[in-house]
Amino acid sequence: MRKVLAASIAATIVWVAPTAVSALPTDESGSSSDADAATTTAAAAGNGPADHVVFFALDGFDIEYLDLVRSGEAPMPNLQRLLRQGSVTTSTGTMTSITNPSWSSVATGAWPETHRNTAYWFNTETNTARGQQRDLAVPTIAQSVREQGGTVFSSQWFILQNYGVTFGDPDGLYTQPGGDCARRTDDAVAVLRGEPVSSGGQMVATNGIPELMTVYCDTLDAIGHEGGDIDPRIPATLTELDRQLGRIVEATKDAGIYRRTAFVVTGDHGMTTFDKGFAAEGLAAIEAAGFTPQVLTSGQSPAPGTDVAIVVGGVADVRIVGERAGDRAAVGQLKAALEGLPQVRNVFDKSDQARMHMSPNYGDLIVEPKPGWSFGATPAGPVGRHGATTELRVPLVLTGAGVRPNVHPWRPRHIDIAPTISALLGYAPPSGSEGRVLRESLRR
Repeated sequence: MRKVLAASIAATIVWVAPTAVSALPTDESGSSSDADAATTTAAAAGNGPADHVVFFALDGFDIEYLDLVRSGEAPMPNLQRLLRQGSVTTSTGTMTSITNPSWSSVATGAWPETHRNTAYWFNTETNTARGQQRDLAVPTIAQSVREQGGTVFSSQWFILQNYGVTFGDPDGLYTQPGGDCARRTDDAVAVLRGEPVSSGGQMVATNGIPELMTVYCDTLDAIGHEGGDIDPRIPATLTELDRQLGRIVEATKDAGIYRRTAFVVTGDHGMTTFDKGFAAEGLAAIEAAGFTPQVLTSGQSPAPGTDVAIVVGGVADVRIVGERAGDRAAVGQLKAALEGLPQVRNVFDKSDQARMHMSPNYGDLIVEPKPGWSFGATPAGPVGRHGATTELRVPLVLTGAGVRPNVHPWRPRHIDIAPTISALLGYAPPSGSEGRVLRESLRR
């Protein structure tokens, strides 16, 4: 119900006003006892309040999963201990709330209309449907830090690959170990210990402890897609992710940098359960309005005679093609037909898309299903989706060096994360950044 309410607000004023998350239960056991002497192995710091930032990227980290933590169903003691030095807040993502465009906004500090990373859309230049991509029109935080003399390491946060980190580069090292979150954390722990890691088939050691370290874990997303946002495996998964976070924290203590390290934890999007599809009804409504539609998968081109191309990915990208392309009256007619479907929550035209800072690569209309529905086939059982305004809200954890304890940032968004991490390290934000530094939560 909270997701439905949030989506209703978002549809009216475009962006939800994120709020501070009520306090998680406090685990009083365990406290930092390390000396935290300034490390002599780290690269030159950027003169910020933190010498290092660890970014823990959790794909599919829905805001409502924190309810499981509060209730004790999903204990996260390591996160709870970290929060003594910071805060957890509701943050707002970008539309569409699909993995690659969402992480692109986190990594660049730019809206999708600027970074241009787009997912599940029809490309008129190639006359084909596109799935997800890694194209970026502006620099990432990894590129920005590197350009300013800093060092970066990424364990499978793929959106940075070849945008500031790459295989074999000791100053901007990328690894892709695959496996679960524990395997990816293994690489981060090894780097903190000064040990070489496998990078593109060769063993490489970083030049000291990188200033920015990122670890990407997608277990929550995989489970959510398989069983929806109430899949019974989610509580245990949250606890396991917390264990990996704890391993990283302990490794920073062993390296002597804990008190000079900030930790940022967030997700790219939330998750909503659906068990019903309305592809047949949607196509019938479009046909009744006088069009010939076709649902396309990635790499597919429309058949002869098709004048409405549809690409589904959480929401549906709908574009008039052929001789009627660009006909505003035809777009209005098509929008009215889709808005009349009882399964549809919103139909966003190009003016709506511009107001929401969406990628201009999207077509004439974006169709947002009501919760429980998809513009696709009905699945065999409950599964998960994201892409809509109902999946915009995620947790944002800011804690550690340079962060003010118990001070929640005001209305944080994906685009604010890269500028804030840059400020923590004492660097300018990425050049294409459109977000702001969450200064209210940082030490002066």
